[in-house]
Amino acid sequence: MKRTLAALGAAIIAVAGISATAMAEGQIRIAEQYGISYLPLHVIRDQKLIEKHGKAEGLDITVEWAKLSGGAAQNDALLSGSIDVAAAGVGPALTIWDRTRGTVDVRAIASLGSLPSFLITNNPKVKTLQDFTSADKIAVPAVGVSVQSRTLQIAAEKAFGEGQHKKLDELTVSLPHPDATAALLSGGGQLTAHFSNPPFQYQALKDPKIHKVLSSYDVLGGRATSNLAYTTAKFREDNPKTYKAFVEALKEAVAWIEANKQAAAETYIRVEKSKLDPELILSIVQSPEVSFTLKPERTFVYAEFLSRTGAIKNKPSSWKDYVFPDIQDVEGS
Repeated sequence: MKRTLAALGAAIIAVAGISATAMAEGQIRIAEQYGISYLPLHVIRDQKLIEKHGKAEGLDITVEWAKLSGGAAQNDALLSGSIDVAAAGVGPALTIWDRTRGTVDVRAIASLGSLPSFLITNNPKVKTLQDFTSADKIAVPAVGVSVQSRTLQIAAEKAFGEGQHKKLDELTVSLPHPDATAALLSGGGQLTAHFSNPPFQYQALKDPKIHKVLSSYDVLGGRATSNLAYTTAKFREDNPKTYKAFVEALKEAVAWIEANKQAAAETYIRVEKSKLDPELILSIVQSPEVSFTLKPERTFVYAEFLSRTGAIKNKPSSWKDYVFPDIQDVEGS
């Protein structure tokens, strides 16, 4: 209950000043989170790409931005009408898709990219999942909902056996990535592990006291989507020009990032006001493990897992069931 109230409180604070009423065509409110996986949104904001593509549709678009940590806060804000577009991991996106079928019908617009998440620890005794004990605490953005939390559940089932996916849940705590990184590096509190994301996992691993336990790519069998942008069917239908401008802005942003990685790294530092080493940021953007693409990759692994374990009631037949048609010409999964 405390975690739920904290997440909701964070959502209310972060979107303060943004109206919770329905917005008219030509207005869009977008929420993002922390990390390089949201770089396409940083580029869109920095280059005013939604405004650019809106003008191509003969529309002046007003864009508002909010920052919410964790999929639960994103979903709360979307369902309350405080934002129009959420951006979060595959787990939260599937959860809200499942719960809104036949009502507001939330579906994904597109992937924001495929980036690995690392489970890292400052506990020298922990080499595998089996080494965690009740003395350990693992930070995730949103307990039981975030993509890191769901990935940990999939990994736990592989490590401990079918039906044991929640074995490590009691060790998890909700904490934004920047705060979790600082706590792990300080080593002074109860937190001993963090299921992180770029750039925070790479920042932490520069400390010799921190080591990697596993990568999300290990768990999922290869490169996989880290985050999705998603919205309601009503917003898409009621605001066709604004929605199209957002989709076109996403397409331009990911193409620009792939063609201009140095400038993209600089954009992240500028927009996020990051104090991290620019060379570290560039190395992440240039990593062969990182791809900024609209194509969903291995999202159906989560869908099958969540359906089998009862976390979602509706089992999709393919990834296209929970993604709007706009990008379905790609070979997603």
